[in-house]
Amino acid sequence: MKPWLSKSAEQLRKQINATYLNRDKRSDGWIGDNKHATTKSDHNPDGKTGVVRAVDIDSDLDLHKSTSIYLADQIRQCAKRDKRIAYVIHAGKIASPILNWKWRTYRGTNPHHSHIHISFTANGDNDSTPFDIPMVKENN
Repeated sequence: MKPWLSKSAEQLRKQINATYLNRDKRSDGWIGDNKHATTKSDHNPDGKTGVVRAVDIDSDLDLHKSTSIYLADQIRQCAKRDKRIAYVIHAGKIASPILNWKWRTYRGTNPHHSHIHISFTANGDNDSTPFDIPMVKENN
């Protein structure tokens, strides 16, 4: 079964790419490497459908390092209303429904400083509806 990216993950990445035209993409990713394959990760294809329900967005979006923190927070706030997002990790913090989408310390081995990690629920597998997320635009 060929792995494929959740339609919601594709949509969010598309919206971010349209806003941050010159962003760095070196830390972008979606499908897990061999290390991920040995762990439970949304970067691994679902065993039944092959869908991958996670995307990483490089944190170097523009000239301002705070922009990725702003964007991660906008995604977190959207997730309160949009059931396609499962959780968000960035800059040593995680937000999920566990604490009603409040940021808390992330205790995993990778603090996700180089990228924003967004995981999606099965609700987003085939849903490419645009996300209602305000984004800061680059000064070109």
